[in-house]
Amino acid sequence: MKTITITELRGNIYRLLDEVLNTGVPIEINKAGKKLRIVPVDKVDKLQNLESRPDVINGNPDDLVSISWEKEVNLDLP
Repeated sequence: MKTITITELRGNIYRLLDEVLNTGVPIEINKAGKKLRIVPVDKVDKLQNLESRPDVINGNPDDLVSISWEKEVNLDLP
């Protein structure tokens, strides 16, 4: 959880509110020694923020054991 001052909130309120809505992570505000929180009412699906990575292997990691790497790796060391 991120803690900010009331001055930071005043200067960046729209960005901070968007951050809470997009991440689901609450923000704590410290005002004269007392604390307030901005918390989203609805649960945020954290998986929706994942980026697509088409070059990543999607499957069973045990299948990687049987891959032949001889064509991919040159082991002729000096």
